[in-house]
Amino acid sequence: MLDQAKYTPRLKSVYQDQIRAALKEEFGYRNDMQIPRLDKIVLNMGIGEAVKDTKKVKQGADELSLIAGQKAVITKAKKSIAGFRVREEMPLGAKVTLRGDRMYEFLDRLINIALPRVRDFRGVKGTAFDGRGNYAMGLKEHIVFPEINFDKVDEVLGMDIIIATTAKTDAEAKALLKHFNMPFNS
Repeated sequence: MLDQAKYTPRLKSVYQDQIRAALKEEFGYRNDMQIPRLDKIVLNMGIGEAVKDTKKVKQGADELSLIAGQKAVITKAKKSIAGFRVREEMPLGAKVTLRGDRMYEFLDRLINIALPRVRDFRGVKGTAFDGRGNYAMGLKEHIVFPEINFDKVDEVLGMDIIIATTAKTDAEAKALLKHFNMPFNS
């Protein structure tokens, strides 16, 4: 068992030791507080089959909890939409917000384990920034994570991953993620 007081995630120590200095030099920051850093990572899973079977939401939330390492929150519909057979307060998905050490651990697993396991992977889109330094990407299959036992999965679900940074521009955020070895294709 690891002693939590002494353990620091690998990417967190890489950020503190190497990436901060590289970004400070690259963008010419005068103050250390200007250097962009990761703020949070949000994992979101919309489960369309939940309209027919609400048990699928619980199963999806459990699998998302395994991937994230912390309990997922079930998201509910805000209003009724008759065309989609959705009622207000009907459970439709799950989400998790990761911060601190868990965030760095997840990013490490995403970049080094999960993304290389994606079929026909050629890198992630380098243009998926929102203009304020946040990056969003989607995965079609949640089974690329090693925590998910492929044999016990009834249905392959997709998920959204949003990486929020303190960067002011997309260029700063992209540079930050490139230093973390995010495999951009452009």
